[in-house]
Amino acid sequence: MRILALAAAFAVALTPVATAAALREGAKAPDFTTRGALAGKPFRLNLKEQLRRGPVVLYFFPKAFTQGCTLETRAFSEANPEFQKAGARVIGLSADDYPTLAKFSVEECRNAFPVAIATPAMIKAYDVLLKEGMAYTNRTSYVIAPDGQILYAHSEPDWKDHVKNTLAAVQKWKAGQNR
Repeated sequence: MRILALAAAFAVALTPVATAAALREGAKAPDFTTRGALAGKPFRLNLKEQLRRGPVVLYFFPKAFTQGCTLETRAFSEANPEFQKAGARVIGLSADDYPTLAKFSVEECRNAFPVAIATPAMIKAYDVLLKEGMAYTNRTSYVIAPDGQILYAHSEPDWKDHVKNTLAAVQKWKAGQNR
């Protein structure tokens, strides 16, 4: 019984709550450098360098290989050709370690885009800490323009609208560039 109570308490502690995205549309995205994996290979990620190629979709997720994060990542993987068509790069971020993310980049990202380590400094800068005292990010997605301005921010525990909404924001940005 005691083990069940502890397991239930841990599950409640990990249950995300809906929060507003910390960085609002129009704010400047904090620059960072971290490491991660693309198709299981090491990947150095510097936001400023990525933005030179076009807009970036940063999506923070709590934990690799959990149900919601796996489903969200697969959805981003399936939509990646549409993001590329609109000129955007998708990058997943979590506080997982490198070996976990390297495996996740192959198995769940399906080699379509990189996943990288959200360092404590990045988690603080983007204000995406799930819960004080825990090394997990909440589920927050940002679309960042090449000038570093946040075009769209969405923080919601349910993964289902993150892909659809960020793709719409990228497509809207692209349509505005073609005027």
